[in-house]
Amino acid sequence: MIGTDTSTESRVVAALYGELLTAAGQEVRTARATYASPADTAEAVVAGRIGIAPAYESTMLRALPGGQTMPGNMEATLSMALPPGIVALPPAGAQRGIVLAVTKTTAKRHALRSLADLGRAGGRLTLGGNASRDPDAPSAASLKKAYDATLSSAGTSGTADVLVLRGTDPAIARDGLVVLTDPESVIPPEHVFPLISAPAVDATGRAALARVNTALTTGQLAALTSSVDAGEAPGKAARTWLRSQGLLH
Repeated sequence: MIGTDTSTESRVVAALYGELLTAAGQEVRTARATYASPADTAEAVVAGRIGIAPAYESTMLRALPGGQTMPGNMEATLSMALPPGIVALPPAGAQRGIVLAVTKTTAKRHALRSLADLGRAGGRLTLGGNASRDPDAPSAASLKKAYDATLSSAGTSGTADVLVLRGTDPAIARDGLVVLTDPESVIPPEHVFPLISAPAVDATGRAALARVNTALTTGQLAALTSSVDAGEAPGKAARTWLRSQGLLH
């Protein structure tokens, strides 16, 4: 049984998983209950209420504390954090995590391509945006420490110079925003992966799910999310995209 949280990203990814598993001959059901958050969905897998759900690295670790962190090795970290019988399958390239972005005009004016470039702006830029209150959003203090960048906080303002957004926010593509790279990894990773109860998905099902890993980028997930937000059913959006990638016949 596949479960989702209330986000469009979760419903889209769950639909992708469902289509791939069905095509591989697996029996697929969707849970009637929608969970409030990715952490709640992960806990439902651990408790055995559902067998599979989309999960995200840093959110997963917050939901299941106690594992030793292995710097640079998220797979090992998750493996130690998860209880026996619960498996984190390899992640896709897609992330739903936080990004910092600027307009093309701001990027050109201050020569911004990386968070490391922010220090040259001399404290003239503001930091804010609709994801600024997310647990993974970097603070002005953390950016100062990592990049010697001085920014004043603009809270949730959408008019900030440096916008704190989710990587799947449609504004990134719609407004042609420049996403700044994060060489010091101040922002934790949030790649999407299938969290499964080991008995629920056999080797054939796991191989089917792995087929989406390379194809599903953050940009692709953002486009799918936008389509569903515009009214397309998640299952239809998933089938169309999988066929366009040669992953479904």
